[in-house]
Amino acid sequence: MARHDYSSSAYTTIAAPSRGRLTVKLSRFIAFAFPVGSPEEARQLIAGVAEEYHDARHCCWAYLIGAAADISASSDNGEPSGTAGRPILGQIRSEGLTNVAVAVVRYFGGIKLGPSGLIAAYREATALALAEAERVERCEETTVSLTFPYQAMNDVMKIVKADPDARVAAQDFDNTCRLDLSIRADRAQALADRLAAVDGTSLIPTEGA
Repeated sequence: MARHDYSSSAYTTIAAPSRGRLTVKLSRFIAFAFPVGSPEEARQLIAGVAEEYHDARHCCWAYLIGAAADISASSDNGEPSGTAGRPILGQIRSEGLTNVAVAVVRYFGGIKLGPSGLIAAYREATALALAEAERVERCEETTVSLTFPYQAMNDVMKIVKADPDARVAAQDFDNTCRLDLSIRADRAQALADRLAAVDGTSLIPTEGA
């Protein structure tokens, strides 16, 4: 049976939400950092901060997602272009983190900081929030999908139950059975190889494989 390509996708993120506070020339900056798993989750959390601190002059933000840190977005939310969202995002990157969203609210103190001052303030506020967060190593999950004859059920499920990292995501048991298993990407190949050794089992390639 052909060997599928399951890759390791380890990354570093934060364990729980954290915050940092900074005052620069009477302007108050409050930064909120969140662990996130998707752009949708990131935007929802950012929207929650903006709603809670609706009286702030600005709510600038950025997020970075994916083991390869290849999904990102940022917003200056009314600050001069490039002075808020980009520094926030840059700070997340510089700390080697991903799957992180940061929102920074600013209460204007009446003294303009200028572009360089804003960049420094948003970067430092982000750094303060991230400094309060515990770092954790995670690994992206992938799906191992297979079909097998009903008579192979016991052998297949014995392998699945013996793997503490495998979770049943979907199942369809009929004459020809299908099973979708979620598992850490770096452990998927070993599970796939064990399942492939069962007579009649056929692995279903993941998208893009």
